[in-house]
Amino acid sequence: MPAHARITIAGLGPGSPGGITLGVWESLKHSPRILLRTGIHPVVEWLQQAGINFATYDYIYEEEPDFQKVYNKIATEVLSESQKGEVLYAVPGHPLVAEESVRLIIAMAEKNNTSIEILPAMSFLDSFFTTLQIDPAAGLQVVDGLRLDRKRLLVGLPAVITQVYSRLAASDIKISLLDVYPPEHQVTVVSAAGVPDREKMETIPLFELDRLSWFDHLTSIYVPALADGDKKSIPHPSVEGGDQECCYPLDQLVNIIRRLRGKDGCPWDREQDQCSLRRYLIEETYEVLEAIADGDRYKICEELGDLLLQIVFHAQIATENGDFDVNNVVAGICEKMIRRHPHVFGNIRVQDSNEVLVNWEKIKKEEKSGAPVGVLTGVPRHLPALLRAAKLQEKAAGVGFDWPDYRNTLEKVHEEFSELVDVIITADSVRIEEELGDVLFSMVNLARHLAVDPESALIGTCLKFIRRFNYVEKMAGASGRDISSFSLSELDRWWEEAKKQ
Repeated sequence: MPAHARITIAGLGPGSPGGITLGVWESLKHSPRILLRTGIHPVVEWLQQAGINFATYDYIYEEEPDFQKVYNKIATEVLSESQKGEVLYAVPGHPLVAEESVRLIIAMAEKNNTSIEILPAMSFLDSFFTTLQIDPAAGLQVVDGLRLDRKRLLVGLPAVITQVYSRLAASDIKISLLDVYPPEHQVTVVSAAGVPDREKMETIPLFELDRLSWFDHLTSIYVPALADGDKKSIPHPSVEGGDQECCYPLDQLVNIIRRLRGKDGCPWDREQDQCSLRRYLIEETYEVLEAIADGDRYKICEELGDLLLQIVFHAQIATENGDFDVNNVVAGICEKMIRRHPHVFGNIRVQDSNEVLVNWEKIKKEEKSGAPVGVLTGVPRHLPALLRAAKLQEKAAGVGFDWPDYRNTLEKVHEEFSELVDVIITADSVRIEEELGDVLFSMVNLARHLAVDPESALIGTCLKFIRRFNYVEKMAGASGRDISSFSLSELDRWWEEAKKQ
């Protein structure tokens, strides 16, 4: 690395422009290259309005599976950029308070002969202390909420828990805290401390921590010290390994739904029936798919819980009608999975997954009784068209009605598209709709031959479109004009920038 390599690390304060020091402001105005750890911070919009140009590392959060890898990659990128000339790396709050990327940059810089200058700013803790009117000099511990499993809290001292960025994170933190604090222990949740018009604060019992709905990246928790008489013994974690039986019954959730549907329960829940709940079952399913497309494991967990809620809700209504209960649902699917996997729970041998699917369909046919049914029977009419098309094609392919490979399918796509082009000229809307449907159906078939789930592919493209269009909107807003006032070529230029990012 060249001897002139230099990195200035600046703090942007807790979120209000007033939290930026004069020294940081002067550096922001005159630095040729400004890199922000994240653009998701209240002060960033103000920087844009002030004409400060910068790049952010928000894209790395989407690329890496956990925060430690995110911060390692950001630190590496900042060191790499410093080889090209002096850079200003800016982070929320104070650079040396709860900023892992800064710690990594400093450590790497020492090994690479890179000069580091720290420009301090107000920490989020300063605003936090002001909001709660507490004096940290009396004793305080600051703990990363993502590392509570590795750091034991001193319950005789008050604590500030950071990184409470979602309800799922709050739920994990609550579970850890309940090991050493009583459920009724009062904690205070604060978001955007010191930021005008955005600050929120609420004091609640610890056991209700994850019931709040407004957690975000600016949220922290204040946990007061315990009196000696309130302290709990700290259990020792088990060190036993190996496979264990699953022990997560549905009883608690079933009881909650039963109470909500009961005489003194929730009026809305009591009004629902299985028909009125259909839309929510569909919505929750698609939210799970979106979370999977995002690759956000915390969101996937949360959305699966919402979907499970719908299943238990339907089972409770059936219980009240005397039809079946959740025990029948679980027992039925368990019995079915064992029956349809004789190569796992029996003595049947299979060569590969294709043979598994053949056996699966054979067993399904044996399960059906009565008159013979058609090959396509059983594909739900209410499936979204894209999913239904894929299912119908899979069923037909199962009895040999299929192209040998993707090449013939691709030829069919070209054929159907050519027919669509021909009919567009006629302006016959009925025929155009029909031919367009044929094109879409053939594209689904091509996706199947390429081992691509068309629904997942289209969801991914929709998310990609949203990200890119959000960037176009952001750039248009930074220019001080309404997006509709720009020409298509101007908007397309930002679109291409978003694609490169």
